[in-house]
Amino acid sequence: MKADVEPFRAIVISRLAHELERQGRSVIHMEFGQPSTGAPERALVSAQKILASDPMGYWESPDLKNRIVRRYADVHGVNLSADQITLTCGASPALVLALTAVFSPGDRVALARPGYVAYRNTLRALSMTPVEIPCGAESRFQLTSEQIEALDPPPAGIIVASPANPTGTIISPSGLQAIAQTAQARSVRIISDEIYHGLTYGPRTASILEFDPDAFVVNSFSKYFSMVGWRLGWLVSPLSHVDRVRALVGNMFLTAPSLSQHAGLAAMDSLPELEGHVAVYRRNRDLLMKALPEMGLSRTAPPDGAFYIYADIGHLTSDSMAFCERLLRDTGVATAPGVDFDPIEGGRHIRFSFAVSTDRILEAIDRMTPWFRERGREALAPGEAS
Repeated sequence: MKADVEPFRAIVISRLAHELERQGRSVIHMEFGQPSTGAPERALVSAQKILASDPMGYWESPDLKNRIVRRYADVHGVNLSADQITLTCGASPALVLALTAVFSPGDRVALARPGYVAYRNTLRALSMTPVEIPCGAESRFQLTSEQIEALDPPPAGIIVASPANPTGTIISPSGLQAIAQTAQARSVRIISDEIYHGLTYGPRTASILEFDPDAFVVNSFSKYFSMVGWRLGWLVSPLSHVDRVRALVGNMFLTAPSLSQHAGLAAMDSLPELEGHVAVYRRNRDLLMKALPEMGLSRTAPPDGAFYIYADIGHLTSDSMAFCERLLRDTGVATAPGVDFDPIEGGRHIRFSFAVSTDRILEAIDRMTPWFRERGREALAPGEAS
């Protein structure tokens, strides 16, 4: 039986946004978690040199793997072997590799709801069963050790994400440690999506590897390193699974792009430039968090990291997809419908990405504020559906 995989509805919104642009409309793209900045200058210089001197081919950079190992030691105090690092064409293949390496068709894998749409759909595509755990404001929209302890029977695995998409919330180090201890006690394998590490605005972001050396970790150069189109990521695997991961990646994906690997190595030594991006995101977050209550959107998840705000629009609609399309057509601001991230409650939520320039954030606020106020008046008017 073929798996029933739902569409990524933000892509549908984005297609409409680009069609409106082709018609001459001005569109502000806040539908994807995609930095508006390009690769760091050092990465571009390195790539240009390689293009002029190296024919390239199938290859996995030992220097880049060693540099990633050093980052885990410097940032998290975790000692890894370069053999544990598998370079991939972005985080999505890394997730597929991790799931395929450790789970079998039919296995149950738990994850938070709301959560990244591809977790659920990738599990289904691989004939695995997603077990979505509703997570609300009481747990900062994150999984807890108590929820994992309550699962009966225990799942084969769990997917955790901190900072998370769509909420931007972070699991505290103590919370992550408790999750790791509970998972280990129940023989539950952990896959940690750490793609938004580096994009934080206060709380420390721990790696699951600080508490569970047998966890799998997915990461990417797309977010913090601002290299979306370069399609470069990595998977950290426990030593017990390195050979299996190597066999899978060689057959399913071959290698990451050689040019991207050279550029990625240079990007890892571009921290001042990258931290400048984080400062912009922090400013954008603050501007939106001040403006949203003035639009009538006062219930949001705490955006501790990443570059998203997940807002409750339940007083305005129960159909976030239609709502986002109307918002886009009326104002030219593209956003992501919450139903992507939560098939149960997501019709009452919307996700804003603030990974754009600050001037675009200010323009989006100017466009959306009167529009949302008008929708609020419509919802309160006698005879109007909320």
